[in-house]
Amino acid sequence: MLKTLTLAASLALTAGLAHASDGAVHEIQMLNKGADGAMVFEPAFVQADPGDVIRFVPTDKGHNVETIDGMLPEGVKGFKSKFNKPFDLSVEAEGVYGVKCTPHYAMGMVALIQVGDAVNLDAAQAVKQRGQAAKRFGPLFEQVQ
Repeated sequence: MLKTLTLAASLALTAGLAHASDGAVHEIQMLNKGADGAMVFEPAFVQADPGDVIRFVPTDKGHNVETIDGMLPEGVKGFKSKFNKPFDLSVEAEGVYGVKCTPHYAMGMVALIQVGDAVNLDAAQAVKQRGQAAKRFGPLFEQVQ
């Protein structure tokens, strides 16, 4: 009986791990300089499916990633990564996720991630942005489908 329970638990764990790794991994680099200028996430727009992983890579030092208040799907908790450390975000909820680099937000270091249907698009677009962040979000929102 114990062997049967152990085998069943092992199979359930293995099935869960296989399911967790089914999603794609989308890599976003944190750069001091990229195709769109200084202090950028590259790419700054990612389209993903529920279950995918967004991997933020601090290619240059001095960066992190943090959510922007009001720019997350309902029920998704905000996050803030450590500086100069890679960060994996598993996206499950459909909608748009607005993120920033904390020290370079005013310089426009922002990114937009669309997961499935953009169910919170209006709310995310209503969040007031300033300066370079506002300029960079314009073209990012145009890519939402």
